[in-house]
Amino acid sequence: MLSIDWRSPAAYQHAEGIPAAGFAWEYLRRDDDYHRDFQKIERLRKPAARSLAAFSKRWGLRFPV
Repeated sequence: MLSIDWRSPAAYQHAEGIPAAGFAWEYLRRDDDYHRDFQKIERLRKPAARSLAAFSKRWGLRFPV
């Protein structure tokens, strides 16, 4: 997990200038459930389309074609 003080405004000053997707990523990357789900998908050599779709839907992700 991150070692920043989440209560410190200075720890988030960089967030003032990032786009919405970057801001959302700042929260998603801290989620332990997301990391577990990602590791499950990553371990599969060729994940089924249905597995990828379920992962994307759960986490609100969209990938460019």
